[in-house]
Amino acid sequence: MYYPLILLLLFLAELLYFKIADKFNIIDKPNERSSHTRITLRGGGIIFFLGAIAFFISNSFAYPWFIGGLSLITLISFVDDIHPISQKTRLVFHFSGMALMFYQWGLFNMSWYWLIIALIVCTGIINAYNFMDGINGITGGYSLIVLLALAYINHYITAFVDPAFIYIMILAVLVFNFFNFRKKAKCFAGDVGSVSIAFIILFFIGKLILITNDFSYFILLVVYGVDSILTIIHRVMLHENIGLPHRKHMYQLMANELKMPHIVVSSLYMLVQAVIVAGYIWIHPLGYGYWYFLGAILLLSIVYIVFMKKNFHLHVVPN
Repeated sequence: MYYPLILLLLFLAELLYFKIADKFNIIDKPNERSSHTRITLRGGGIIFFLGAIAFFISNSFAYPWFIGGLSLITLISFVDDIHPISQKTRLVFHFSGMALMFYQWGLFNMSWYWLIIALIVCTGIINAYNFMDGINGITGGYSLIVLLALAYINHYITAFVDPAFIYIMILAVLVFNFFNFRKKAKCFAGDVGSVSIAFIILFFIGKLILITNDFSYFILLVVYGVDSILTIIHRVMLHENIGLPHRKHMYQLMANELKMPHIVVSSLYMLVQAVIVAGYIWIHPLGYGYWYFLGAILLLSIVYIVFMKKNFHLHVVPN
């Protein structure tokens, strides 16, 4: 009854949050850069943090330093959802949260340059996850695929984390998807959701890499990674300020210019990531993990470039 009870509690917690968000007007109003047109409750992704807390309390307070870091990042992201804060303040909380996660990983026992590399990589992945959260279903759907892959690897290939943690996060994502993975979403993840789930997934992948010394496991995020990095390069080529909001991601062109339903686009991203991971799990024992990783990056990059050459002329610059 453990997991059904957790699922029920998370479902009730999400409904309670909706009441609070509605009362305090925590909403997302569409603007010229949005991919949605309806006023929708913001911050439903707080359920990811609540799922982590449910694991923490019910499993002898496991991974306390990481949970502390997650709490800092969730807090500042939730505040930012309600009232925009300065980039400097946000970075202080993010770096403090990541430092606690690094301590949980045992990274401070390694050479100092690994801390710098980890800080750069983790900051990039968290921001990419946040930037990719722009249409219904994409954050919850993509995260579900990654978590299912992590659960499989943890059970059948290499044990790297308490499996209950992954399972509870899958339940939290399923609860969120129930309200978000639909044509008319009941809620959006908000920064609190996209940042917190990115931080949690980073924790899992980081522990996996530290145990195996195999960086090819970053393939679990390769679809988001290629889209994000090539979009940044594209914007630099267009002489744009990459710090400003935009609608130039591949998924945004699909949803906005090509008028593809959000759920179809999100499902496509899920399917591509799932197929790539399935192939990786099959070929990894043969010793070709890195070659497969590089091949996936190359193939996705070609698809991205061909898509942009064919469709970017349709892009409408918001006023």
